[in-house]
Amino acid sequence: MSGFNKVILIGHLTRNPELRYTPNGTPVAFFGLAVNREWKQRDEMKEEVCFIDIVVFGKQAEHCGQYLTKGNGVTVDGRLQQRRWETEDGQKCSKHEVVAQAITFLPKGGHAASHDALPDAEHEGATA
Repeated sequence: MSGFNKVILIGHLTRNPELRYTPNGTPVAFFGLAVNREWKQRDEMKEEVCFIDIVVFGKQAEHCGQYLTKGNGVTVDGRLQQRRWETEDGQKCSKHEVVAQAITFLPKGGHAASHDALPDAEHEGATA
């Protein structure tokens, strides 16, 4: 049985993208994304923020490195990935991150779109 792995996020960059190149010359950009969730509990509004690491490859990585900065709003469409590695002292580590397949830049000065505005938000910004 084959699985299904799809992630769609709307949030703001927590840091400027870091653009690097793989040994074979493929551009790769890394940045953090903050995704806020609000809900009402009794008469009080609650808020929770989820911080997610994003990885993007190719021409989109170069566009992210060139045009995005901390605080910009984006929509990320991708897949969840778990990276595993071992440190020099033999400690096993792992990390979950989203590998972006499409990044949509949201309008400057705006806030991340709410769930109700998701279809419109995908058409407002420039796609990297």
